[in-house]
Order: sequence, then C-alpha cells, then structure tokens
Amino acid sequence: MFREMLRIRQQLTEEECIDILKHEPRGVLSVLGDDDYPYGMPMNHFYCEADGRIYFHGGKAGHKIDALRRHDKVSFCVYDKGVRQEDEWFLRFRSVIVFGRIVFVEDRAKTYEISRRLSYKFTADETYIESEIRNSGPGTLLFALIPEHMTGKLVKEC
Repeated sequence: MFREMLRIRQQLTEEECIDILKHEPRGVLSVLGDDDYPYGMPMNHFYCEADGRIYFHGGKAGHKIDALRRHDKVSFCVYDKGVRQEDEWFLRFRSVIVFGRIVFVEDRAKTYEISRRLSYKFTADETYIESEIRNSGPGTLLFALIPEHMTGKLVKEC
C-alpha cells in the first residue's frame, strides 16, 4: 500500500525517526481540504512514547477540523534544522513523513495533560503553561495521529 523509499541508502532507522518527532517542535500536517485540494499547515506536535501517537491541539472549528472530520487520512512531515559540513555550502538534514489516521480525543484530562507536555517543548515556565491551560483549555480540541507508515531520510539540499 505504501511506497518503498527509492534512495534506500539515505533511509533513517525507526529510532532516528522517533528522535526527530520527539525533539523537533513543529511540522506540516497535510489533509484533504475543501473540494479535495491538499491543505497543509504548520503544527506543533507531541510524540507520545507510551502509545506511539503524535498529538496536536487547536481550536474546535475551522478548515482543518472540517477536513479531518470528512477524511481521517493525513500525512505529517517534520525535519530538523540541518547541519553544514566544513567546506560545504549546502545543508544536510533529516526528515520524517508519517502517514496515518486522525482520531479526536474527548477526554479533557488527557487534553490538558498532552497540552502541558507539548508546552514544555517551548517553555519551562509552569505559571505561564497553567495559565494558558486554564484560559484556553476549555476551547481546545486534542487529536492524535495514529501512524500506519513512517519513513525518514537524510537529505542533502543540493
């Protein structure tokens, strides 16, 4: 069902893919939008080692949510900042693409827990985090990407 990577020598291991998902703060979530046009948007995410799901949060309405309710299949692409080798002008970076299905999480306690854990990717200010959860939490929708296929690749940008 899913294609094999053509440049197999550049393929990352599953562990390397998970490391990128755990540590990079954002990626692009792509859905099937209005009139079947692709719709990709930058999203913060949290990779949960306990269940292998990638969690996102946002508002309860809008183009993204409408698209996800119509069609649960998505792809999510994340890449690192890259490194420049000495005497090279181009970057080498690692990217991961995850294909899977979205499920909505109705459990408010889990929504707050994952929102809190996601926030720690950006700040350790617990007062700020708790204030945001208290103020924005009731209007937050949590959804999870259940991976069906994942590939990672070391890319040279030239």
